[in-house]
Amino acid sequence: MPAKGADTADELARLLAAIHRLARRRLWRAMPAPRLRGAEAELLRVVSARPGIGVSRAAKELCLAANSVSTLVNGLVEGGLLCRRSDPRDGRAVALFPTAACRDRLGEWEARRACLFRESVAALPAEDRYALAAALPALHRLADALRGSEEVRVP
Repeated sequence: MPAKGADTADELARLLAAIHRLARRRLWRAMPAPRLRGAEAELLRVVSARPGIGVSRAAKELCLAANSVSTLVNGLVEGGLLCRRSDPRDGRAVALFPTAACRDRLGEWEARRACLFRESVAALPAEDRYALAAALPALHRLADALRGSEEVRVP
């Protein structure tokens, strides 16, 4: 029988994935087509936060292979959401920039996501809202720990 900590960790992992999936599905229904895949939206967020970022650095931040990010970039450039330019520091590399369409799309997505979560959290009983607020520092530390992890060790 697994330790209580393992049960909590497993339930947390399943629950966070389910919340992410449910929110994305709710948000997709209201968004114009074509729908962005999760990795595409994450890449757009990274590029919007760091205009001029290169493919390799974006891949590292997203914990994805550079060739996977390059494939995503090609589709997003084709879709008019990203602009690719030569990196002024290294002519062999490219720098990625968000387009106006990207900023509009992400802005709408972020506004709808914030509204969805605000409404959903507000509908919870007060004790649940307090518990969620109390858990935020621990969740931030968990995200930091995951960000710093390089590989998963299987017992």
